[in-house]
Amino acid sequence: MAKLAVNVDHVATVREARRTIEPDPVVAAALAELAGAEGIVVHLRQDRRHIKERDVYLLRQTVKTSLNLEMAATEEMIKIALDIKPDISTLVPERREEITTEGGLDVLNQKEKIKEAVKRLQTGGIKVSIFIDPDQKQIEAAKEVGANMIELHTGCYCDAKGEEKEKELKRLLEAVKIAHSIGLIVKAGHGLNYINIKPLAKVKEIYEFSIGHSIVARAILVGFERAVREMVEILNNLT
Repeated sequence: MAKLAVNVDHVATVREARRTIEPDPVVAAALAELAGAEGIVVHLRQDRRHIKERDVYLLRQTVKTSLNLEMAATEEMIKIALDIKPDISTLVPERREEITTEGGLDVLNQKEKIKEAVKRLQTGGIKVSIFIDPDQKQIEAAKEVGANMIELHTGCYCDAKGEEKEKELKRLLEAVKIAHSIGLIVKAGHGLNYINIKPLAKVKEIYEFSIGHSIVARAILVGFERAVREMVEILNNLT
């Protein structure tokens, strides 16, 4: 079955709404692992709107599965990653005015910059993933810059309705095949929930799903462990 990596950013979002110490994303990560998650994801943004350095350093000490640090390919973030040593660094685009990541990283038009970032991170013992749109040229560019894996942006599929949703699903499935055929490990994430993940969960070439907001939203109602277990059960039953 595909693995589930739980993004705990929005646990920190709730904490930062009151600039207090709770809820703690580090505790949430531990509960997620106990419930069957096989990875923890956090995005240390340049504006530090939710996850802080403190969280990432503590997570590096406590996460028992795999720690994935999402980050912009900036000098500051590369230095932080090399110090923290997450298992995986996922390079993502980032704009201060966005509510959340709005699309995949444009690797095609900044190959040299991304290639250098990938090389530095890998030299530091960190596997590198790149968050990209399901586009053949971007997938090939990710391979060319040396990424170990990619995470396909599923946001357009998740937001679409009717015939457009089927079109976006086919686009994703084609992207999975292309990436898998050239030797990239394929992950997927952004906007996935307990319903729209089901068609993708049947795709054996997808190694891992990264899910945050939907799990955190459900956790407010039913508890964190149960929310994670329910998502793990969906993946178990459909793959």
